[in-house]
Amino acid sequence: MSYKTLSDFDFQGKTVFVRADLNVPAKDGVITDMTRIDRFVPTLKEIAEKGGKVVVASHFGRPKGEKKPEFSMAFLKPALENASGLHVKFVDDCIGEARDEAINAMENGDVILLENLRFYAGEEKNDKEFAESLASGIDIYINDAFSTAHRAHASTEGMAHLLPRGAGRLMQEELEALDKALGNPERPAVALVGGSKVSTKLDLLNNLVKKVDKLVISGGMAHTFLAAKGIPMGAGSLVEEGMIDTAKSIMENAGDCKIVLPVDLTWADEFGEGQEAHVSDADKVPAGKVLMDIGPKSAEEFIGVIEKCNTMIWNGPVGAFEIKPFDTQTNAIARAVARLTSEGKLTSVAGGGDTVSALKKAGVEPDLTYVSAAGGAFLEWMEGKSLPGVAILEK
Repeated sequence: MSYKTLSDFDFQGKTVFVRADLNVPAKDGVITDMTRIDRFVPTLKEIAEKGGKVVVASHFGRPKGEKKPEFSMAFLKPALENASGLHVKFVDDCIGEARDEAINAMENGDVILLENLRFYAGEEKNDKEFAESLASGIDIYINDAFSTAHRAHASTEGMAHLLPRGAGRLMQEELEALDKALGNPERPAVALVGGSKVSTKLDLLNNLVKKVDKLVISGGMAHTFLAAKGIPMGAGSLVEEGMIDTAKSIMENAGDCKIVLPVDLTWADEFGEGQEAHVSDADKVPAGKVLMDIGPKSAEEFIGVIEKCNTMIWNGPVGAFEIKPFDTQTNAIARAVARLTSEGKLTSVAGGGDTVSALKKAGVEPDLTYVSAAGGAFLEWMEGKSLPGVAILEK
């Protein structure tokens, strides 16, 4: 990969448009998770401290091209100030006269936060005129929002054609981590993929068998692969009958990549809290029971595979980690990955909403090499797809 970073620019006296992802979880105007803001702060501070005039832009929620007060980004101003220690001026538009006046009044090191980009339909349509309006008065474009890089929007792709462009520190960190995990991994490399359905991760699985040495398949979609191997799955298991032949094809065409499936499963009488956990071999689960997790023998085998690898990429928990005690095996694997990483034996990269939640719940998120906060972009990268917001930086 070849792209410019913050180290390649002289920001002194320059007006810098920074595309951030400040689409944070919030309830009643209160931020419930500061991760995206905290991860953006290094880019913000570095540009400001180097004398740049920082124009921060993002989307929040899904206003669908209309100005809706409930999607205003004004509430993010104090959070951004507290996290960065910088004074931030909020501007109640992202284009137009008020925005232009605010930019013209900026001094070196100043920071302004623009109103929601998606208040205009031109953002998601990647409208050329809207992109030109965003680029007006700007000297340098920096994209620090890997999590939106899979979308060709005006602020993620369109305006980057119009200006000198580069990656912020968070974008750079994401790209370097993913390159270590999939682009140029230290071998042997293993991918652990969970999730409920084969159909939603078909592109991912087909790409991974070409990229890694071991592919560990778990979660609900493992049931379809077990069925494809002729192992009877009970009526309570999640099996995509229409994907059994596809699962067979993936296994048959895996080449040198070894596919690892669960050997035992944890089940309950019903799905939900307060259920007693039972463990059976994968081919001996009683009919009508609900599969909730892999079993201890599977977790032990999965950990054994990971211990023999130098690189791991993880997307998807292995069971219903939200419900105790069916978080047991996800937690066991998470702790093992954290231990191997801290011992310097494993480069571990994980991503995807449920995966991040599971790692936080297990208390090991800080112990992995890198945990991506990007959802769809992380998944599309793992699928081998070109991300418009990254491709334009590499041109």
